[in-house]
Amino acid sequence: MVTAEELAQIQERMAEAGITNAGAYVRKMALNGYILHVDLAPVKELISLQRRCANNLNQVAVHAHTFGVYPEEIAGLQRDYEALWGRVSDVLMELSALVEK
Repeated sequence: MVTAEELAQIQERMAEAGITNAGAYVRKMALNGYILHVDLAPVKELISLQRRCANNLNQVAVHAHTFGVYPEEIAGLQRDYEALWGRVSDVLMELSALVEK
């Protein structure tokens, strides 16, 4: 049995962790003793930007194939895209390392 005050504290901590299922919260706490809540909104936005960049690069490639374009322009776009994707990969690896600790 928990008191009303304890229940309020439990519900507050569940909300902080982003968990709405009390059973899931209790299991996680019983097994691990802590809950790691990571806000991945910035990463999701970065991935969304990366996808848009890939779409834009594809459109440029289609245009270049159809109408022609200078090869150095395509090479520059490819370098920019590779740099962006490399940074996304770095961020995901850093987050993965944090979660594994």
